[in-house]
Amino acid sequence: MNLDNLLEVKTGFSSFRPGQKEIIQDILLKKDVIALLPTGGGKSLCYQLPGYALPGTVVIVSPLLSLMEDQVQQLRSSGEKSVVALNSFLTFSEKEKLLSIDLNSYKYLFISPEMLQVDKWIKKLQTVRIDLFVVDEAHCVSQWGHDFRTDYLKLGMVKKLLGEPPTLALTATATKAVIQDIQTFLSMSNPAFHINSLDRPNIALKVEEVINNQEKKERLLELVTSLQPPGIIYFSSRSKTEELYAYLIENGIKKIAYYHAGLTQEQRILIQQQFLMDQIDIICCTSAFGMGINKSNVRYVLHYHQPTQMESYVQEIGRAGRGGNQSIALMLKSKEDAMLPEFIISNELPDPQWVAFILHSLVKKYGEMESLSKQQMKVWIEEYPEQESHWRYLFFQLNEFFKRHGKLNVTTLEQCMDEIQSRIEKRTSMKRSKLEEFNKWTITSVCRRKELLLYFDEKMSKPMEQCCDNCGLNMDVYRNELMSTPKNNFEEPASWEKVLKKIFWQEDAN
Repeated sequence: MNLDNLLEVKTGFSSFRPGQKEIIQDILLKKDVIALLPTGGGKSLCYQLPGYALPGTVVIVSPLLSLMEDQVQQLRSSGEKSVVALNSFLTFSEKEKLLSIDLNSYKYLFISPEMLQVDKWIKKLQTVRIDLFVVDEAHCVSQWGHDFRTDYLKLGMVKKLLGEPPTLALTATATKAVIQDIQTFLSMSNPAFHINSLDRPNIALKVEEVINNQEKKERLLELVTSLQPPGIIYFSSRSKTEELYAYLIENGIKKIAYYHAGLTQEQRILIQQQFLMDQIDIICCTSAFGMGINKSNVRYVLHYHQPTQMESYVQEIGRAGRGGNQSIALMLKSKEDAMLPEFIISNELPDPQWVAFILHSLVKKYGEMESLSKQQMKVWIEEYPEQESHWRYLFFQLNEFFKRHGKLNVTTLEQCMDEIQSRIEKRTSMKRSKLEEFNKWTITSVCRRKELLLYFDEKMSKPMEQCCDNCGLNMDVYRNELMSTPKNNFEEPASWEKVLKKIFWQEDAN
């Protein structure tokens, strides 16, 4: 098969990006593949193009609803109608309809890891000819990754239940330890490895020290006013995202929106689509925004708050410059925010006292337990409200304890608490170690790009002109071209009804 011809016919592109063709060739040889491509390196093509060459269905496991909807929308807008997403966003009647029809009629089937824990969906997928099983954002499988998801650990078993189809694991940021975890937890015995460079030469790196948060605020306004949009500004909390969004609006910044996980699903998808369609120039957001966003003309990514580790930073700055334009990643550092990353790490996992209270309460109520049903989980979540991620982590660790020791009762209670506490301490210690490494990078006086690549065991190939602040940057390259020519033709954003109608319109292929 001539892959170059297939590429041009199906996508209009005349050539592959680095690494894509080799990955696709191994997929078509029915090999398991672990592929690391930089953010913006064209990971989705690595399963979309094989889909046209394979007779069966491509199943793609995707961690976020917004990411999934974006990928589905991209396929549909390119003319591919045999695509569907199975996730909690579907209504009851839509789910029932999909359970009643032949899913073999779909070429691309996106599904959330949570849906793969539901027996009826596993049984339904067992009736489908799956020629490729794709795990997107595969670093989520690793406890050493920056975005660990407990549901991803069950994908190895899911793969077995679905008949061990050839598997493609995709990620943009993974150390050697994470890649090893991907191979282990996805039960990939002899995979082909395609580890491509993480370097994005067209993204310059700059860290600015400011005296205090007032100066940081003023500098943010200066940068947003002077830099060529579109841009993404990352904050560490929802409240700061909204506060600084309001500050920028008050100071005359137009075509701007904010985005975080506290918005409704409809609001998030609407803002995402308006940004993709250039109706919004600037997004103030938390880390909830950006995964899978395929926007080619983002010119800057600005971190108002420092991420907790290098992996998160690389993932987020990679949303700039996807079309090849000269772009810049800026970070503002203030001593007043120095403890913020440590606070985030400390609150990522449940508090030991809370864990002890819940475990004692479980033993008091049930006496002895060998498992924890979904209904029981729901009851406890409602009775003792806590962060969803904390409950998810506790339930995962409890189920692991049941597997190792069989029962939770008065006799094993202390052991269970000790084991969970040990795991919490181990992960928190690892996170603090990564923060320390990232802190060193932010204050280094040598080439930032070289140090960033060394973190991922990669060497810098050659010096470049617009590299980083330590090597010297010409900031005029990133100046707003229209600063002296105010826009008089500002388009009002489309109404939310029109945008949502366009997003959710589906051609019924059945």
